[in-house]
Amino acid sequence: MQKGFKKGKGGFIYFFYLFFIFIAMILKGKKIILGLTGSIAAYKAAYLLRLLVKEGADVQVIMTPAAKEFITPVTMSALSGKPVLGSFFENKDGTWHSHVDLGLWADLMLIAPISASTMGKMVSGICDNLLITTYLSAKCPVFIAPAMDLDMFVHPATVNNMEKLVEYGAHIIEPGVGALASGLHGKGRMEEPENIVAKIKHFFQGELKIGKGQLAGRKFLVNAGPTYEKIDPVRYIGNFSSGKMGYSIAEELAERGANVVLVSGPVSVKTEHPRIEVVPVTSASEMHKACLQQFPDCDGAVLSAAVADYTPYVCEEQKVKSDDKEMVLSLKATNDIAKDLGAIKKEGQFLVGFALETENALENASRKLVDKNLDFIVLNSLENEGAGFSVDTNQISIIDKENNKEEFTLKSKREVAIDIVDKILSL
Repeated sequence: MQKGFKKGKGGFIYFFYLFFIFIAMILKGKKIILGLTGSIAAYKAAYLLRLLVKEGADVQVIMTPAAKEFITPVTMSALSGKPVLGSFFENKDGTWHSHVDLGLWADLMLIAPISASTMGKMVSGICDNLLITTYLSAKCPVFIAPAMDLDMFVHPATVNNMEKLVEYGAHIIEPGVGALASGLHGKGRMEEPENIVAKIKHFFQGELKIGKGQLAGRKFLVNAGPTYEKIDPVRYIGNFSSGKMGYSIAEELAERGANVVLVSGPVSVKTEHPRIEVVPVTSASEMHKACLQQFPDCDGAVLSAAVADYTPYVCEEQKVKSDDKEMVLSLKATNDIAKDLGAIKKEGQFLVGFALETENALENASRKLVDKNLDFIVLNSLENEGAGFSVDTNQISIIDKENNKEEFTLKSKREVAIDIVDKILSL
């Protein structure tokens, strides 16, 4: 430590000042090849490039001929500060671009978006453009972010090509689920640029290896979303949970190679990941039964669902009329899923819980950690703006069995999922 460093509060602050400077410099000076192929998602590449440059990366863009139909080289050149490469021979004076030199120059190659056509060429070694020849010459890690329509993404040819690329050492950044250019809804949207940058930063920190083998052969249980406790055929007790956090965790585990059983309450979010099995439930009792059934065969569980703590003693068979000005409900406690799983947890299994608090957050979360035999607990508070239910962001703290607390900044729920899965891997 530098001369003059003092122990105590001042030294603590100085340490974290240095730490955050280090975090901010992860990509500074890193040489990255950004490849673009023919996909409507090419418009996202401009934002992705801007984020990489903002992080201090030295980015060289290579575009396939088809990519230039979707976004212009002028745009990418202006953002990178370099001429965009696309052909072996840009001029007719005998000069050419060496794919070998490019492959040796880069610290990382990122192709985003990557089309089904380009993946097929990479697998077969069809070198009909500068991007493919550079890929075959690259000595650095290669990341690819697929983007295409649902039917193309799930076609056996595409699936086989992605599996082959993983065998070759490529890291796949799986696409998300949502509205596609065809008008369909499903898996195929290129991952959001900020999440791609987050994964690359984690990779350079040595904390993330997305490719084959990291969680291959592992099985996880994740629960997500709310539960609905029926009052009568049309009314229920529920909460505002969207399920986005749990679904993000399930997809992040699956992207690392794990098989995931996702026990989901009623939500509007979806997943099309081939390694995720969704078990739909409605009530707390149904979720409790499904989780207890699945957990014994799993390596671990992440319990992110907002399960109702109480349910009506009686569910009326007919709709309760609203003639009376008052209605009294008698409620009983539901089964505690985390506590019951903690009681049957075997050696070698791990259990992660969530705590959403509005007061005495640290004290309440620490008590839950012990009472429910958790390996760590994820704490988030409704007091933090942008965190909690029905939003796309979250701000968490992780508390482990030694009562160590790690705090994180406000991030997208997908980025939060990366932090949580990284913590699981550290175990």
